[in-house]
Amino acid sequence: MFQTKGDFFSGKFHSVKKGDEFIEKFSPGEISEKLWESHVTYAHIEKVVESAQQGFQVWKKTKLEERITYLKKFQEIIGKRSEEIAMAIALDTGKPLWESKTEAAALGNKVEVTIADSLKRVQNQTIANVMPQISGHTIYKPLGPSLVIGPFNFPCHLANTQIIALLLTGNSVIFKPSEKTIYSSQLMFECLAEANFPVGVINLINGTGKTSSTLAAHPDIKGVFFTGSKNVGLKILEKTHSQIGKLVALELGGKNTTIIHKDAHIEHSLTELIRSCFLSTGQRCTSTSLIAVHHSIQDELMDRFVEISKKILIDHPTKYTIPPFMGPLIDQMAVDKYLDICRLGEEEGAEILIKAENYKGKYDGHYVTPSIYYMKEAKMNSEYLQTEIFGPNCTFIPYKEQEEAIQIANMTEYGLAASVFTHDKNFYEKCILDIDSGLINLNRSTVGASARLPFGGVKSSGNHHPAAVSMIDSCVSMISSLETLDHGSKIDSIIGLKT
Repeated sequence: MFQTKGDFFSGKFHSVKKGDEFIEKFSPGEISEKLWESHVTYAHIEKVVESAQQGFQVWKKTKLEERITYLKKFQEIIGKRSEEIAMAIALDTGKPLWESKTEAAALGNKVEVTIADSLKRVQNQTIANVMPQISGHTIYKPLGPSLVIGPFNFPCHLANTQIIALLLTGNSVIFKPSEKTIYSSQLMFECLAEANFPVGVINLINGTGKTSSTLAAHPDIKGVFFTGSKNVGLKILEKTHSQIGKLVALELGGKNTTIIHKDAHIEHSLTELIRSCFLSTGQRCTSTSLIAVHHSIQDELMDRFVEISKKILIDHPTKYTIPPFMGPLIDQMAVDKYLDICRLGEEEGAEILIKAENYKGKYDGHYVTPSIYYMKEAKMNSEYLQTEIFGPNCTFIPYKEQEEAIQIANMTEYGLAASVFTHDKNFYEKCILDIDSGLINLNRSTVGASARLPFGGVKSSGNHHPAAVSMIDSCVSMISSLETLDHGSKIDSIIGLKT
């Protein structure tokens, strides 16, 4: 069993022997295997905030070159522990080890990308003679102590993006990982701790929803960065709406559509579709859920897609001979939700191409089969078509005209990712203009975004604070300054004074 170390504040880990809550983690790939346990105490919340406040006073005065030196040290340390972190991610989340290695490898690389591509977005600027004899300055200042609430599906990568950008711009950080992936998140944080940032600059606290909401509402927390479900995002907004000066950045869910037009390259489209629908067992906010397919190619495309999907290997995330494409879902709650919403689709008239079922393999874990459905038309009142499932499920919906495909892409409350497969550049440009989505790809799946581009959604998928390269924009406040170069002002130049 792995050992959790407790919370980190005031420059060291503080173990929790007995607390307000107790969390046990069993392997999603083999539920008889206990991975770790963690006690949670609310008594550390104020101590963590005080630590972050103290750290901020030092860190905001630390020169950029020194901040970069600390982050480079973190990059070096985390590179050496990449294999260990990948194994922890695989066991915590259920993602196959080969996929978890990709996440672990990205952690150190994020330092380089943030310095090279993000930092220039928030560099101070000077405009000479913005007024006669006056220089103008645009100055970027850190927000202050900031809270990062991480998700379970990418327990290290997504939080790492936010933490690095916050640290680079002079903010102190409190990281609250998902209660489902405490150990893998802890390993990443240990690398930060080993880099010896000044006391209070980096902080870690474990807990559940109460911990997150208490910290988010704390008046001394100046920035809240949350990745997760829409419902939890709404609760955070409710807790913080009266604190006008607090920045709240939300990266929420998706119900993403891929459009396969009549001129699409079938082989290429199928390859990308398998990835976008079923990678991470569908537990990505950018997973394709709806497939709008042109009626002229629907039979060929669906038949081949079903055929390929039946070949998907499902197995334990680490104990395998041949690498599987899919591991288990995160827990039994996720399995129940997946099966329930698929049954709802059947009740609403969806035709089953592959049924959602529990998968029985060598290990007793939270395994399910991919599910593929067909709906003759897009039903706006369909709960099944509107709900983010977070499992390996997709539904084909045929269309005839381009406008119908765009309507399918826009039919849900979400607006995170969309793709269109076509050789018609005009149709793609029409999709860019008319689809309400933060990511719109051409001949590329909805998953696997670039760290050098913005990543964020519209509608119920986010609140216009995209992550990835543009994450850094939300880590600072912008101020302006006028600098007078001429000290020749005279009192008698003021109109309205008595002589």
